[in-house]
Amino acid sequence: MSDQAPIRVLIAEDDPETRELYSNLLSSLGHEVVAAAATGREAVDLAREHRPDVVLLDVHMPDMTGVEAARAIAAEQPDVAIVLVTGDHELSLTDEELDASGARTLLGKPVQAKQLDSALRLAVRKARVEAQLRREVADVRQTLEARKLIERAKGILMRRTGSSEQEAYRILQRTSQDKSMPMVDVAKAVINSEPGAHNGARPAPPPPPPAA
Repeated sequence: MSDQAPIRVLIAEDDPETRELYSNLLSSLGHEVVAAAATGREAVDLAREHRPDVVLLDVHMPDMTGVEAARAIAAEQPDVAIVLVTGDHELSLTDEELDASGARTLLGKPVQAKQLDSALRLAVRKARVEAQLRREVADVRQTLEARKLIERAKGILMRRTGSSEQEAYRILQRTSQDKSMPMVDVAKAVINSEPGAHNGARPAPPPPPPAA
């Protein structure tokens, strides 16, 4: 997404006049207001329903504070950016407190249009970068786990068939191709076919060796 592309925003503000002000301001900036909440709990529910790019969340909210709502939203949807707003000029949050809340930044009221636009865009950009990093880490972990399972399955086949490591790998590869299933799933089937793998349940048959 371009840095200038519209952002889908959920407004969470208990004062109706301020909610309308934010809605008009965000619309004038070219953003889409997907919903508006009057309480912290409503903000959590609407974030779950609409999955916005960013939640503009007032700190002082009835039912559930903005910080509590931010934590709840971040726990459910870590990819959603959160920007806190407060009219309490004596309130400040440390970086650690912001991280704990799941929020990207804390803005003071009144919020100017340019300041709001920049804060929302920066928060969304950071959230997307972090989301991409999480996906990459998850992919690496999945790859490493798959390699471990394949190595374990190779060892089982080598023991059962007396084949070499390369031959055991070809058994897994051939079975994967014949059955049109990922090799890691074939490896899991081999592992699960070991006696006792299912606490006495009948083990699945191992893949057949490749034809000579």
